[in-house]
Amino acid sequence: MPLPWLIALVVAAQVALGVSPQADRMTWALENVPVWVGLGLLACTHRQFPLSSLCLHLLAIHSVILAVGGHYTYAKVPLGEWARDAFGLARNHYDRFGHFAQGFIPAVFVRELLLRKTPLRPGGWLSFLVVSVCLAFSACYEFFEWGTAVLTGEAASDFLGTQGDPWDTQWDMFLALVGALCSVATMRRWHDASLKRVYTPSLPA
Repeated sequence: MPLPWLIALVVAAQVALGVSPQADRMTWALENVPVWVGLGLLACTHRQFPLSSLCLHLLAIHSVILAVGGHYTYAKVPLGEWARDAFGLARNHYDRFGHFAQGFIPAVFVRELLLRKTPLRPGGWLSFLVVSVCLAFSACYEFFEWGTAVLTGEAASDFLGTQGDPWDTQWDMFLALVGALCSVATMRRWHDASLKRVYTPSLPA
């Protein structure tokens, strides 16, 4: 899908899920800030640093995941509630899915940046650093959630979405780690093929 259509899709999702969110407006804004920042950075850098088609499509999917979570709050997304009831789960696992995506999708973006902006080539060190950056980002996001909770108190409960789990923060970081590892293990060939359309160094065939 061409970039203008992808941007239109992302903006349409933001508008449709942001007009009357079921979450309070602060929670909706906090969940969607990464999308707004990403759109702004993309607008400023696309001509000088066009991202691969695969990376752009995955980032668009991630934006929809965030928009849905921001609309309902992660603990109340209907799909997660259905899965909880259908499979006898203890909680709504949409937030678990969201944190897996927080590792899986940014891993492709980080891999692209490292390949294009550093001397690193595909291999073990690249994969290690991609996973490390994704885990570090996940930890920093947990710091952001913690800081928000400290500053706003009960108003941040929907944003935190712990659902009474004392190990929710650890689960979030662990699933981001698993997502990054899965991305590194499965996406290399697709990413290299897509990357060659915008960047052509000595990538392996």
